[in-house]
Amino acid sequence: MSDLRFVPSFARAVGSVRYLARVFAAVFCAASCGAAIAASGTASASGATSARPSASAVANHPARAVDASAVAAPGAAGVVDPRRAFLLRDVFAQDVTRRLKVPAAEQRAYADRLQTALGEHMFGNLSGEYVVVVDRNTNVQALFIYFRATPSDNWQMIGASPVSTGRPGEYDHFITPLGVFEHTPSNMDFRSEGTLNENHIRGYGKRDMRIFDLGWAQGERGWGKGGMSQMRFQMHATDPDRLEPLLGIRHSKGCVRIPASLNAFIDHYGILDAEYVALVESGKSLWVLKSDRQVTPWAGRYIVVVDSARKSRPAWAPAPGSKVRAKVPAGADTAD
Repeated sequence: MSDLRFVPSFARAVGSVRYLARVFAAVFCAASCGAAIAASGTASASGATSARPSASAVANHPARAVDASAVAAPGAAGVVDPRRAFLLRDVFAQDVTRRLKVPAAEQRAYADRLQTALGEHMFGNLSGEYVVVVDRNTNVQALFIYFRATPSDNWQMIGASPVSTGRPGEYDHFITPLGVFEHTPSNMDFRSEGTLNENHIRGYGKRDMRIFDLGWAQGERGWGKGGMSQMRFQMHATDPDRLEPLLGIRHSKGCVRIPASLNAFIDHYGILDAEYVALVESGKSLWVLKSDRQVTPWAGRYIVVVDSARKSRPAWAPAPGSKVRAKVPAGADTAD
């Protein structure tokens, strides 16, 4: 894989509390558990509740934000508690409209798969940052966000959603490659224009959705006699009306399609933006980053693609129904 980057090109950028305090704008509120983190960094009870936002509102902007001065505030020992990274579980549960309820045993199994994949690429001690895991297996088609504070801890899941990966059988369709892929500004992200293609499909989703570009990768051709060749590997939203309902089955040309609300969540909280943060801290201005984004101190950079080799579909990862599939327009498979 000529353009897969298994060695970080930037130093880890957690960022200073002073920097984070400038970036974060709003106060953390986890409505699902009725808790608020005070500016002093201590937790206080809150009885506030809120109505669930519409899917369109969530896709445009996360409903809740995190206060940097609270979440990133050092404790008495002058250290930021990395366990605060798990506060995003509640935010994920509220903001991401397409979620999977993964049983605890399955969460542990995917944590093991993640650790195995990282170990195979000499990242066995990776910790202190979020990692995105994708199971490309045809019977699963799911994305998971994981975190662990130290190498001695177990990986724990933040949240999971259905996705679509590469569907073989048609020209220019690749099987989504396995491995550890680094999200780096060397392959700069961009944003969707929201325009329709000749088949009336918005292949990258509605306007302003972020395309996470992972560069060129060696992918297995899903047509003809197979074999390996170069493909542009990306993770992105898809047409919200015609293709997002199909998430959960293989349907892309090799990229990873994700729900719009998940796209907004990963973008807003900088889940994969460690190296983008490093550039910003060095004084660079990046147009692709929104001014109101709220990057946590645990921004990561890796997407890990695995294949669980399942022979049947688990109940927690249901496939879209026949009615949804019947509404797929002609030519929809040509979208990325």
